[in-house]
Amino acid sequence: MNLGMGYEPDKGNSPAESLFQRVLPNAVTAKSDELFALARKSSLWTLSFGLACCAIEMMSTYMSHHDLDRFGIVTWPSPRQADVMIVAGTVVKKMADPIKLLYEQMPDPKWVVAMGSCATNGGPYYRSYSVVMGVDHLIPVDVYVPGCPPRPEALMYGLLQLQEKIQLDAKRRVAASS
Repeated sequence: MNLGMGYEPDKGNSPAESLFQRVLPNAVTAKSDELFALARKSSLWTLSFGLACCAIEMMSTYMSHHDLDRFGIVTWPSPRQADVMIVAGTVVKKMADPIKLLYEQMPDPKWVVAMGSCATNGGPYYRSYSVVMGVDHLIPVDVYVPGCPPRPEALMYGLLQLQEKIQLDAKRRVAASS
């Protein structure tokens, strides 16, 4: 049955074959570091370390309204399989050793996101006897998400910036080795 205008029932809704497919079928060239970085940035497993009110905003980022899964970012309860540690909230000196231990248990490569004013610089508890003046005094931080508490959109933006950083770091490594 021909419905006119070139309809062919066997083809379905598929696009026409491209010139690239005819000349180089199934050929892709890429540097391995850049290819691995692309895979890493698109499948980040976060170790969520919620310490205070920022944890509520972090949890809402994973809910259906914001849906981090669409970016390939999922939460994971074990540090042994996680790529990213999100430190959300006030880091007190009592929690310093557990944070360092969890960071050391994470496999390389690993990244850290400091979420909220308390995790970045102590927040309203700045210069308190029991508060660490930023998680970067304990472990290296890759992305800082400001706010008290930061909105879920801010955490999403911070994680997208981390994905961009992962890709750019791979390109810099490739350029440095060339």
